[in-house]
Amino acid sequence: MAPPPIRSFAQLDALDPARPVVTLFSGGLDSSYLLLKLRERGIREVHAVSVDIGEDESTGYKRQVAQALGAELHVLDKREEFADRYVGKAIAAQAVYLGIHPVSSTLSRPLIAQAAVELAGRLGAQAVLHTANRSQNTLRRLNGALDLLGYDGPYGSPYDLTPVDRDRKHEELREAGVDLLVGRMVSGDSNLWCREFESGILDDPEDHAVPEDMYRWSTVRADAAPSRLTVTFEAGLPVAVDGRPLPLTRLIGELNQRAGAYGLGRYSGLEHLDHGEKVLEIREMPAASLLLRSYRHVESACLGAELIREKQQLEQVWVREALEGRWFGELRLAAQHFIDACAARTSGSVTWELRLGGAETRAITAPRPRYLRDREGWEARAIALEAAAHTPTPSAPSPAAAPVLV
Repeated sequence: MAPPPIRSFAQLDALDPARPVVTLFSGGLDSSYLLLKLRERGIREVHAVSVDIGEDESTGYKRQVAQALGAELHVLDKREEFADRYVGKAIAAQAVYLGIHPVSSTLSRPLIAQAAVELAGRLGAQAVLHTANRSQNTLRRLNGALDLLGYDGPYGSPYDLTPVDRDRKHEELREAGVDLLVGRMVSGDSNLWCREFESGILDDPEDHAVPEDMYRWSTVRADAAPSRLTVTFEAGLPVAVDGRPLPLTRLIGELNQRAGAYGLGRYSGLEHLDHGEKVLEIREMPAASLLLRSYRHVESACLGAELIREKQQLEQVWVREALEGRWFGELRLAAQHFIDACAARTSGSVTWELRLGGAETRAITAPRPRYLRDREGWEARAIALEAAAHTPTPSAPSPAAAPVLV
């Protein structure tokens, strides 16, 4: 029988002080406070896991905080895996939440959970902990991934049932001699695909404004004159910019800078929690904005309309299953097979003209296209073929009858 999930700080008392514990660690206030609570309970081996998928936080800062709280920091570089196995799949799936914004933490959480489970297995850890609370979608995504991965120890977030006031966390950390955390106006999450902000001054959907200095990728550059940019796809994956082959991590980074310089890729919208309530989330995703639009253009050049219509329905199935923490579930994997089959036939390029606040296509090309380049010529050929099909074929003359010999 599986152990009950960890949902409160009181449940930490049942942990064996002599056995290792793995906890996800972002360097933020919640994850630092959890390290303090584990230290207070006498857990002798606390392993703080930071999965590097291109986030903002510096490794040096995280190491300083973890060391001050008696934990060993493990920094796991998963940037290439995140780009190739998660972001690449999301581009082909046109993974956009209800038409509002491209998904992001939906993609990172299953990878982070898998990395934690693998480390826990190597260390013989008794539990895997994280610090998501019930007003964060991360709670169901991490717990869902840990469940589907078959982790057999206790796992979960003690903040689920016992939220702790922000001021109290700051105060207890200071009393413990740890005063390293800089106060933040919002909660942030970042990776190479997205920078996201929520909570704090962004709590109220009816009255919110994002300070301009929070944006980094999408800040308009003073010298951003109109320019052209070409993105190339092969078998469903972005592979080149302006004809230069690039690994996906570098390609995304370049597009974040080049498209972001024109103020592209800012999103705001409401996303639902477990029981249907919704919270405001703000994102900047310039590369995502351009790549998702580019992919649909190339896909339209390569695939039939009916196939794309069916794919669009499965895209939202794919998004829903990933969003609800079922990345490793059978329905998301089944939808992935269909999307992969379409992606295998999706190759081509799109040239954009970028300008402040917008982008317009200037060329859509495909090696085996379905589009017409000469409509009048096609019409003439089509009419000629149709006419030929309906013109009776002259019948051959009957052979002369042979003379009858009498």
